[in-house]
Order: sequence, then C-alpha cells, then structure tokens
Amino acid sequence: MSPEPSATLSPVPSELCGLWRVAPCREQGWHRHCHPAPAAAAAGHHLCCAHLGHRGQEAFSQGDAAPPAAPPLSQQGTVPDVLIFPEHGHGPRRQKRDWVIPPINCPENERGPFPKKLVQIKSNKDKETKVFYSITGQGADTIPVGVFIIERETGWLEVTKPLDREEKDKYQLFSHAVSANGQPVEDPMEIIITVTDQNDNRPVFTQQVFVGYIEENAKPGTSVMTVNATDADDAINVNNGIIGYSILSEEPKGAQDMFTINAANGIISVIGTGLDRETTPNYTLIIQAADQEGFGLTNTATAIIKVTDANDNPPVFDPKGSSPVAHLPHTAALAAIFPIPSLTLVPVPGSPAWNAVYRIRSGDPQGDFEITTDPKTNDGLLKTAKGLDYESQNRYRLVVSVENEVPFTVGLNPATANVLVVVKDVNEAPIFIPPVKQVEVKEDVPVGYQIASYTAQDPDKDQRQKITYRMGSDPAGWLEIDPENGIITAAQALDRESAHAINSTYKAIILAVDNGSPNYATGTGTLLVVLGDVNDNGPVPEPRSFDICNRQPEEQILKIIDKDLPPNTHPFKAELMHGSGSNWTASVVQPDEVKLSMKKELEPGEYSIFLKLLDAQGKDQITAVRAQVCSCEGPAKNCERRAYISGGMGVPAILGILGGILALLILLLLLLLFVRRRKVEKEPLLPPEDDMRDNVYHYDEEGGGEEDQVGCLHLLEGWWPCPWLVWGGGMAPWGLAHENSSVCSSAAGQGPWAPFLSLWGGCWVRCRALQSPLSPSSPPKSLYSPSRASTASPKPL
Repeated sequence: MSPEPSATLSPVPSELCGLWRVAPCREQGWHRHCHPAPAAAAAGHHLCCAHLGHRGQEAFSQGDAAPPAAPPLSQQGTVPDVLIFPEHGHGPRRQKRDWVIPPINCPENERGPFPKKLVQIKSNKDKETKVFYSITGQGADTIPVGVFIIERETGWLEVTKPLDREEKDKYQLFSHAVSANGQPVEDPMEIIITVTDQNDNRPVFTQQVFVGYIEENAKPGTSVMTVNATDADDAINVNNGIIGYSILSEEPKGAQDMFTINAANGIISVIGTGLDRETTPNYTLIIQAADQEGFGLTNTATAIIKVTDANDNPPVFDPKGSSPVAHLPHTAALAAIFPIPSLTLVPVPGSPAWNAVYRIRSGDPQGDFEITTDPKTNDGLLKTAKGLDYESQNRYRLVVSVENEVPFTVGLNPATANVLVVVKDVNEAPIFIPPVKQVEVKEDVPVGYQIASYTAQDPDKDQRQKITYRMGSDPAGWLEIDPENGIITAAQALDRESAHAINSTYKAIILAVDNGSPNYATGTGTLLVVLGDVNDNGPVPEPRSFDICNRQPEEQILKIIDKDLPPNTHPFKAELMHGSGSNWTASVVQPDEVKLSMKKELEPGEYSIFLKLLDAQGKDQITAVRAQVCSCEGPAKNCERRAYISGGMGVPAILGILGGILALLILLLLLLLFVRRRKVEKEPLLPPEDDMRDNVYHYDEEGGGEEDQVGCLHLLEGWWPCPWLVWGGGMAPWGLAHENSSVCSSAAGQGPWAPFLSLWGGCWVRCRALQSPLSPSSPPKSLYSPSRASTASPKPL
C-alpha cells in the first residue's frame, strides 16, 4: 500500500482542552502515531495526531474518543491552526474509516479588536504558483454577509465582529484556492464554525403572575399548578440553559410551609396539612428560576393559590316559599313561569359547590314541565315544556329537589319542595277536523254545486260558543262558504287548466271564528280541491307562424298543445279548412306533432293556413297558421322578406304615401269650397217664363220626381260641370251627358268622385241645362238642336 498523499493539519494547536493535547506529528502515510503526553500520561491518555482525509478534513476514526471542543480564542496559542488542502493521489485508499474535520469552535460575545484570526488555509500548490484564497457560504457572501473574511494572499480566515449563539449557532463555509489566472488549483474545502455558548441570558417566566386553585383539606402531595420559565442559552452542550426552580417566600406565613415546588419541572404541590378556606382563602408565593441548574442567573414571578370550598353544606329551599303555588294559562309553553328560591349556606357564589341543580322528582309523568337554574340568583325556574290542556288536566302537584354541581363530600340528602301548578282555562281557537281536507270534483260543475262540508270543533266545551265560517284564502274566487254550516259551493266556473290549480289541485284556506270572550279565537283549515279533467280544450299548434321557401321547401313540424289530460288528448287528427288544402297538406307524424307541407310552388307572400286539429274525443279547434313564403330554395335561412323588413321602407314608398295624403287634402279642400259657393248663389224658387229651349219645355218635378229623390245631392245642381262625370271609366263629353241618363246615374258609384258622392248616401247626380256652354248657366247648343227636338225628351241624370 502506497503512502497517502501529503495532506496534513500543520501545525496543530498546542492545546485543546482538558487532558487532550495534539502535538505536531510526522507524516506516516495512513498511520496515526500516538505519543505519550506528560500532562496525560498519569491519567492513562495518549496524544494523537491525525492525517487529513481526501477532503482535507482532520479525522478521528470510529471507535476513538471524540475530539474535545476547542477553547476560546483567548486560550489558544499564538500560532493558530493551519488547514492544508489535500493533494490528489492515485494510490489505493483506505475505506474502513470515514475522516472528517472537526468544527472550529468560536465563543460568542468575544471582545475585540476585530477582525480576529481563526485559522489559516494553505495549499501545497503555493510552491509552484501564486495562489489566491476566498470563502463562500453563510456569513461570507450570503446572509449574514461579511461576518467572516479571508485574506486573499495569506489565507487567514478571520471573524469581523462578536458572534451571538442565540442568533446563529453554526456557520458553514467553503474555502477556495485559485491561481493567478483564476483557475482552481484545489477542490473546495468545507469548514464548519460552531459558536460556543456563554451564560448571557437570564431565565424568563412565561407569565408574571400564575393563579392556581386547591380545595380545602387537600392531602399533602396534591398538585396545585405548574410554573414555567425559558432560557435562551444552551441547555444541551452546557448547563447554561438548564433551569432550577425554588420558592423564596410564602404569604401568609404559618407554623409550617403549605407548599413546595419541584426544582426541575416547576410543579407546585401541597406539603402541609390543614388548608382551610374560611381561615386562609389565598396564598401568595414568590418563585425563583435560576439557570445553570439553579446556580446561575435568576428571575422571579408570583404564584397566587386560591383555596376553594369543599361541598360539605347542601343547598336548601327558602322556608318562606317551600310550598309555592303557580297559576298558569293552559296556552303557556316554553316560558319561565315560576321562580323557586333556594338558600346556599357557606359556599362562595359562582363556585361549583354553590351552583344549584334542580330536578323534578315526581308529579309530571308526561314531561309537561322542565326546571332550570337562574345563573345570577341560583333560584330554580319552572317552565312548561309543551302546551298545557285545561280540559285534560287542570292541576299538577310537583316535587322538586335541589343539590350542587359537585357531589357532596359527606353523605347528605338533597332538599325537596312541593309545587302546586293550577291551569287556568282560556278561549281556544276552533279546530278543523281534519286540518287538511281533500275533495275531488269535475272542473265543469255548475255554479252553486256543493263541493264539500268543512266544519270545526270548539275545544272550550264548557263555554258553548258559536262558530261561524268564512273564506280565508280563495285566490281565484271560485268558492263560497255558508257562514252557518260550513258548506262550500262553487261561486263560478272552475278551470283545471288555470294557473291557480297547481297539479290539478286548488288550495283554499277556511276560517272558523268563535264568539268567545273577551276576544274571538280563529282556527284555520286547508281545503284541497282536486279538479277532474273534462274535454273543454281543443288542440292547437305551436308555433303559429313560420317562414318557408317556395322551391324545394322544408316540411314544417309544429307541436300539438292540448291542455286537457288523457284520454282527452292524443291520438290527434289534422285537417285543412277554407280551401287551404289546395296549396298545403297536413298530417300527424308523432303523438303530439303535425307536419305541414307545400303542395306546389307558391308566389312569395303571406298565406293563412286554416288548420283543424281534433283530439281523441273529437274536440276540435281551427287555428290560422301564418306562413310567410319566401323566394328561396331549401331551408328558409336566407328569406328575402327578412332582408326587406330589416331594411325598412324605401324613399319611393314614403314619397308615394305622402303624395296620396296631399291629394286627399286637396280634394277635401275643393269640396269645402263648392259647398260654400252653393250657399252664396241661391237659385230662384221658380224658373223664368222664357226658360224654353227651342221646343223643349221645362217640366216640374210633380209626383215625386228626381228632385225629390236626389235629396242630399241638390247642393250640386246648377254649378257641377257635367264633363266631370265618368262615362265608361272616362270623361263624358257635353253632348253625351244629357242624352244618356246612364252617364249621370253611374257617376255616383264610379270615378274619382265616388268617395265624395257616397258621403251623401250615394244619391243620383242631376245635370242641369244652363244658358251658355262657356258658363255654368249655359249648356251646349247641340243639346237642344231643332232636328232633335221631336225625339228628345228630358232625361234625368
């Protein structure tokens, strides 16, 4: 086996602690050499030197004595340790032992001057090249930064300020060695720096005043309480944090100490006898906590011990109210109804030995009452657990007992008291039997039909009161009730399909009111009217409009809705009415669906399809379904009508509407002007004597002629120009106006003036022959030519 490469701890400290001392040793490969030490030879110890492992760590093999902690820096030699980086060897390595560098101990609270040297790091490569040293890790380049530094060229590791073990008790550093060009010449070496403790913290109690309770006459050894204190110093490696407890004083002072404390855990217990609450209710102790197991820094706290009463005096009832009588209305329930006073002799108010507990021993087999304790007065409060019934039981005799929360320390029987409860009668509301009544009727019963008889009973039998009835809730107003006998009849037609009938059930509230004194009492009952279905609704399609293309149209599927119930619903039948079958077909394709199909291509526009649906009983309903036929193909997704409607009306359409309105206003204005002129120009009552046109004479309208028949159109005579009359759809010339009576007779029902002529009842128009064709009083001469005088005769227009 070849020797291990050079990697030594040189020089080692001249003194560590106790009997151990490490002296400089010679390199002997893998072997450790122990030399007798004068200071330890007498004690049988040996001094050992150790090689460094492959990481440059001082090693103590398994089974050897553990290395002692390093002394404070102030106790170290003038020449600190030197840690040399290990060299990389190629020979075989020993695997049986694990070599580690022991931590470097540095005491806390060191005094300056700073920085202070700890150890020197060296590399064997410093003989070959210039080596520069650096450190990383906690306290160097990570928080807390700058606690440790290293001299770049010499490798001295230094501490820059006093350390505080309570703040941080260990630092992990890595030393690095690089050449002048920055290349590593050694692997990083781990260095652990342990901060050793000094006793610089006093114990601190968790609270300044501790309070405990102990029952009087407690036996010695009974634990009372525990006091606690903490110390921030080290309690593992040294005893700086180990606390010892003691009692400095006890007040009041007696012939003997009553309490002691365990020095290790702070448990206070009874040591004396004769604790008596009536004599000494409280004790005050001054407790001391000292570190270093009771011989170091100290601190104090106060412990107050209260002596509690033992339950050796039972509570008793007040003699003044030992047989109370309670008068209660029988409607009282769950209410504090009667206090039962008690007396507690010695115990302190609020203590378990003072708090009273009441129980009902007898007289309440049905559990009608319960009793509790008033926390302020300690009296018993008797309450009803449920409603009382005067008619069932009007008197109770209860036996109530009282004792404390804690058991008696001696054998005692609980005190008892008798309580008489008298129930008073009050007016109770009538009770419907049953409270909810259900009846079944058909929805088509006639008005006045008796639906049910719903009555109530009065529990106050001794009072013999009269009960009247009325409707409390009748949402649809379908019912009425006889106030005397409670018979309910139909006030109007019932409808199972109404929103008031939920699940075919109509709910009404009936009231029963008695005439009790001093106040009336009202009871309520619920009447559920289950309506039987009749076939009173025909089936209808939904939806009732659709869009469809006129080329290759889709079939339209409509739902069939029938509000009735089976068997008054499906199977349905479908028919087309009023000529709708010429363009459409209808058929039922599902139990509740109807299919509409277009027979042939139709012009775009809106069509009404009169669809007749029949249910299984033949009840039918004709519904007009609006079909908007669009100029498209297939599904009606791109219907042109939709685009037109969404775009609104165009400008030409708006102008056309406005022009029509303007023309109508002008015509009305002309009509008003004509009427006004007729009022101004009145004709003479008789025509002039020379009113002869050739051989045509003027005839009077005797015997009820046309003038009598014209009636409302006589205003137009004498001024209305005959050429305005329509002939065969056009203007009639002057010559035809008088020769053909059909011209004027048809003018009242045709032409542009027909609407105005109809205002006067659609009367016949009469054109009068006037003097001149150029004036309203002269007709054309051709109307009265001699050649035609023999054949012409007056023709009324």
